[in-house]
Amino acid sequence: QAQLVESGGGLVPPGGSLTLSCAGSGRTFSGYSMGWFRQAPGKEREFVAAISWSGNKHYADSVRGRFTVSKDNTGNTEFLHLNSLKPEDTAVYYCAVGGCSAYGCFDPRAYDYWGQGTQVTVSS
Repeated sequence: QAQLVESGGGLVPPGGSLTLSCAGSGRTFSGYSMGWFRQAPGKEREFVAAISWSGNKHYADSVRGRFTVSKDNTGNTEFLHLNSLKPEDTAVYYCAVGGCSAYGCFDPRAYDYWGQGTQVTVSS
């Protein structure tokens, strides 16, 4: 059964950095786009970043220039490097895999597989 498992979340002070990982198993994801979303308490899930099967990258305006999305050569593991973290980045971060052709990479409906989420807390 295909699944995604995130890791790397934690508590970090403002201005700090973290790297989140998302490992896929159970099938090959190399031909799909891989995305990151986040959900803060009381808010809707929002798009953070995505990397397409061809390597094109997309970012939300709120994280562009601070976060970097990447994937390994197998296409089954993706990473989100979070730099210059702010308290408003506090949320549960979810990775996802799917095809972006129908809804675009910014829309959660484009994704078929989701991880369980990892908590990122930015606080002094």
